[in-house]
Formats: sequence, structure tokens, C-alpha cells
Amino acid sequence: MKTLPLSPADYLIKILTARVYDVAVESALEVAPSLSARLNNTVLLKREDQQPVHSFKLRGAYNKMAHLSPDQLKQGVICASAGNHAQGVALSARRLGCRAVIVMPTTTPRLKVDAVRGFGGEVVLFGDSYSDAYGHAVALEKKEGLTFVHPFDDPDVIAGQGTIAMEMLRQHQGRLDAVFVAIGGGGLISGVANYIKALRPEIKVIGVQMNDSDAMTQSVAAKERVTLADVGLFSDGTAVKLVGEETFRIASHLVDDYMLVNTDAVCAAIKDVFVDTRSIVEPAGALAVAAVKQYVAKHKTKGETYAAILCGANMNFDRLRFVAERAEVGEEREALFAVTIPEERGSFRRFCELIGDLPSFGGAKTSRNVTEFNYRISDSQKAHVFVGLTTATKGESGKIAAHLGKNGFGALDLTHDELAKEHIRHMVGGHSSLAQEERLLRFVFPERPGALLKFLSLMRPGWNISLFHYRNQGADYGRILVGLQVPPKDSKAFDKFLSTLGYPYVEETANPVYQMFLQA
Repeated sequence: MKTLPLSPADYLIKILTARVYDVAVESALEVAPSLSARLNNTVLLKREDQQPVHSFKLRGAYNKMAHLSPDQLKQGVICASAGNHAQGVALSARRLGCRAVIVMPTTTPRLKVDAVRGFGGEVVLFGDSYSDAYGHAVALEKKEGLTFVHPFDDPDVIAGQGTIAMEMLRQHQGRLDAVFVAIGGGGLISGVANYIKALRPEIKVIGVQMNDSDAMTQSVAAKERVTLADVGLFSDGTAVKLVGEETFRIASHLVDDYMLVNTDAVCAAIKDVFVDTRSIVEPAGALAVAAVKQYVAKHKTKGETYAAILCGANMNFDRLRFVAERAEVGEEREALFAVTIPEERGSFRRFCELIGDLPSFGGAKTSRNVTEFNYRISDSQKAHVFVGLTTATKGESGKIAAHLGKNGFGALDLTHDELAKEHIRHMVGGHSSLAQEERLLRFVFPERPGALLKFLSLMRPGWNISLFHYRNQGADYGRILVGLQVPPKDSKAFDKFLSTLGYPYVEETANPVYQMFLQA
């Protein structure tokens, strides 16, 4: 006899009776003051990053394992996970005194692998995605007689995750217009949607996915589960090629809408969360916040209340550099351009003066800063420069490019060009036969307006800049690499220029790395 699917009422009972608090904590529901003020809507953050494993996954894993028989626990459990569910299973196994085998994709951040091992889990690395690891885990389950603890497609796991919604509605009993939930395999949103729609059906439940890992969104649109050929790995916690059968069934009936966000938007959301909480969430943990911002921008809402579930904070430290690099572009507070400048005396200085005097587009007068400047001489008639500028409002980059063009500097807007942001910005340079009599120096410039213009004004007109590399790193001083074509007869004058300038420097003309990669 075929078992009937669980109804929302069935799930409500399972959520209310779930066993999670032996290991999990009731996480805070906090207002994000800065983000709320900026969006003119109240944004609440459900702090699942506060869990012992820094993720909500502990709830579902423990609830599932707490319902296993003593014989099943004695034999041991197995799971497949990109990391957070793995930690939940490992910690739950330690609490329940059973063996736990964890199959993780080879792409899983080292932080999560080490954490699982720290909880006593036996880690097996296999495949490039969750789906690959899942297939291997199923084979091991049969071979070793283990009980599989699914990360999302299990009613007990779903019920455990649903306790998040139970806490939210108890913690905030006032107006709540929408709850934004990240989706990987769908366990979290299934639990949240079941509870919210049973108690307060007027609240919208909005699922959020990466634009390169949107299996649930595609499946709901197709009215059948769709297997993705590949998934993006930036948000490794939601990198799922195929959603669960049960989660697909629930989401198809109970989720109000789906939104897709991109990498830059997620990086900006990670920064937003940090500003308001001083906590750093992982990419999957920031999906909901990125969607809130996108939702407000699309619907022009004011005075509404939204909740975003910060579902995880297991961020690899070495990923922070990438996040910081892309956050300003994601927030559209930095614009990137390829600018063409005539290779003639004074044009570089004229361009810098034009940047310093750029008008404001659609807002109050703003002081613009150069965030990046990369250039290598390659043509006797014109120079191509990679430039980054701070912006005050969204949509300014196109207007800035047009303004530069009107003033004789052709500009290509690269703000949304993935090739430029990921690679080209780091590749401007190389050998140049035009860079004769070049001297290379590393300078430390104070990060204040006029520092570069002081440098240019003290230079002799006959000294040509043949290389320039600068990237703002958020410090008080900028580190700049400059190539200058200085005839040997001007050596004394050049030394005097350096002394008068007063900026700390190191000459690198004899550096073998320079001679190998930059000198013709």
C-alpha cells in the first residue's frame, strides 16, 4: 500500500515535536539597522550562523538521527554533504555516540572538512558536487550497512529545519511581509514553508538561488525535477544539481516566488551582513539578504518587513579576498572602465584632473576616488588604461563612461564584464619595446585627494609614465608601482624629484622579476 504524502498539518505536528535543542540553540532574530535604513524597509536577520556548527543543518540532522532505533545507531550513519550538513551529522553522531561516515565533494572548503574531522566524522572525499558525493555515499551505505541521513529529502530532516520558522514567528509576532530562504536541495525552504503557510499563510515565502545553481527554480518552472549538467561552486552550500522529490513537491505547492542572484550581489550582501552584525557569513548564508535587496529594488517597496535566514557562516578565510574585491561592484559602489588616452604630453594629468572633477549623476555632489589604475605603454599613439572609480548611486557607470567620452577620453564600461573583473584587471602589463630607459619604482602614496596630482606636477615634462599599477586595499596608504622613462642624463634631477616628493619608495629596476616579465 502506497503511503500518502505528508500534509502541511502532518508537518506542523512533526515540527512542533522535533528534537533539535539537545544540540541546537534558538538563534536570534535581529534587525539589521544599516541595511533597513538604506532600503527603507525593516530587514530581520535569522542568525543561524550562531549554531554550534555555524549552520542550520544541525537541526535536521539531529532530528533525523534522534528518531533512529538503537540498532541503527549502533551500526552507524552515513551522509553526503558539501559541508554544513556533514558537520551537523558528525556533531549529532558524537552526541548520540555512533559512527558517522561523511562523503564530501572534493571541492568542499578545507574549513568544513577539518571541522567534520574535528567532530569525529570519518571523511571520504569524492566527486565535484553534492550529487557526485551522494552517489558514492549510497554505494557505501549498502556495502557497510549504514543508515543514510539525507541532507534535505527526508521528512524528519525537513521538520528539523522547520523549527527555524517556529522560532521566527514566536520571536516576531508583528507584521512580516516575506521570508527569504536560500535553496540548495530544498530542505530548509520546505520546513519553513510548511510551518509559515500553516500558521500565517499571508506571509510570502520566497526561495533564493544562485543564477548558476538554480535546480529548484528550473524544476518548478518545468513542473518536474530538472538535473543540471553543472553547478557554480562559489556558493558551495547550495551547489545541488538535482533537488529532492519531497522538497520539490512541497516547494511546488507552498513557495510563493523564486529569485536568482549573482556572485557580485552575494559578495555585497556578505558585506552588508558584516556591517550590521560584525559576522562573516558564507555565500549561501548571504543569498537571502542579496534577494531582499533585489526585491526592494524591483518592487520599490517602503515600510515593509522582511526576514532573511542567514543559513551558514562556514567561510574559508582565503575566499575573503575575492569577496572584498567584488563587494563594491556588487553594490555598484565601484565602476570599472577601459579608457583610451592619447599618448601625448600632459594627457595623463588632464585625465586625472577630469576624474577629480566628475559631476554627480542623480544625487548630491560626491567626492570620487580612484580605486584601481592599471596601465602599460604599448602604442606610440594611444594608451589603454584600466580604471576603477567609486560611485555614489546605482547605474552611474554608463553615465561616467559617456562623460569621459565627451571630454576626449573614450571609455568602455567594464563594471559588469566578468572577464575584466576576474582576469584582465590582473593582466595589464607585459613586455614593451617602447619602454626605453625605464626605471621602476614602488611608492607608498598617502590615500588622500591630490596625492597623485602632486606626483604628476613635480615630474619633469620629458619623463614619460610607461607603467602604472595601483589597487586600493582599504589602508591609509596606497602601494603603487610606477615605470618612468628617465634619460641617464637626468639621473640627478630624478633623485631630486624623489627627495622633493617625500613619498617612501623602493627602486626595483634591477629586480630580476621585473627584467623577466616587464622589461623588453
